[in-house]
Amino acid sequence: MFRKFLVFFLSIVAASAIGAGAGIGIWEATDDDGAATVVQTAPTRSVAAGAQLSVNEIYQRAKDGVVLVTTSTQAQVAPFLPPGQGGGTSTGSGFVIDDEGHVLTNQHVVDNAQSVTVRFPDGDEIDARVVGADASSDVAVLELDSVPSGVTPVELGSSESLEIGDLVVAIGSPFGLEGTVTSGIVSALHRELTAPDGFTIDGAIQTDAAINPGNSGGPLLDGQGRVVGINSQIASSSGGNEGIGYAVPIEIAKEVADALIAGRSIERPFLGVQLAEADEGAQIAAVTDGSPADRAGLKQGDVITEVEGEAASADDVRRAVAARKPGDELELTIRRGGGTQTVTATLGKRPTQSD
Repeated sequence: MFRKFLVFFLSIVAASAIGAGAGIGIWEATDDDGAATVVQTAPTRSVAAGAQLSVNEIYQRAKDGVVLVTTSTQAQVAPFLPPGQGGGTSTGSGFVIDDEGHVLTNQHVVDNAQSVTVRFPDGDEIDARVVGADASSDVAVLELDSVPSGVTPVELGSSESLEIGDLVVAIGSPFGLEGTVTSGIVSALHRELTAPDGFTIDGAIQTDAAINPGNSGGPLLDGQGRVVGINSQIASSSGGNEGIGYAVPIEIAKEVADALIAGRSIERPFLGVQLAEADEGAQIAAVTDGSPADRAGLKQGDVITEVEGEAASADDVRRAVAARKPGDELELTIRRGGGTQTVTATLGKRPTQSD
């Protein structure tokens, strides 16, 4: 018998009324448009190519730059909690990414935060400002007034070099236990996650390294001690670790962080369909009213067989959308009622919340 798993965001919400931790659960789902990914700058320091560090060496290289993130919220704005448990604090993890005091974490860790503090392994606690947050990628950037002496930014790597079976290490504060390190392997690549706004995050890393509530926003590191992802969700029937954790690829995080730090708005392309795999194509399960797909005449039940003249699966359609900008045109060949036709959709700007 198959079991249904909930996908849990990994911050810990401590309601002031009861002082207990709680996970925030959502059903894993398939949506239409993936977030665009762009590889950014190279790491500032490196390990010899192919050198495999021990778990202890990886931990020692990164631990000083990994922080506990604590946020406070007002009762009326804390989401997804039972009545009477709306206020209080929540905790997650984060890591320093540059010498200017920027810290990378998850959007859901700082969502609706009235105040944010970070605590370093040496006990230094520093107020933080939310520079910006992006619910479509579950990435947020904090800025600190100062960084403790001796703290070195955690080295950023690339998830594109990962292979299934590679060693990975997670560092964070599960259940508030700061500086916790766990290790495992890359269990799978190119998974899809449901972002806090209901859209899809493509290319997620699946790992069996133990991650739990409170690990949200912490780094997932490769065998050379470089960050390859941000630990964000777990699939669990219990709310705890069952060996299925997910990290947002660092390429997505770097692209979003660069934009947020520079003060640029993040605009993603939007087609407006929900897709399912079909024989020789991608079947349209739903069309959003008034969306570019709707305006182009796409209908529920259509099967997209080609994108720009190339055979396409549901993943191919998502990637084609993600690779473009709002305003770009996308040529789609569809199968409907035994016949085929070609339509051109002009992509729009992704709305703030998925339908």
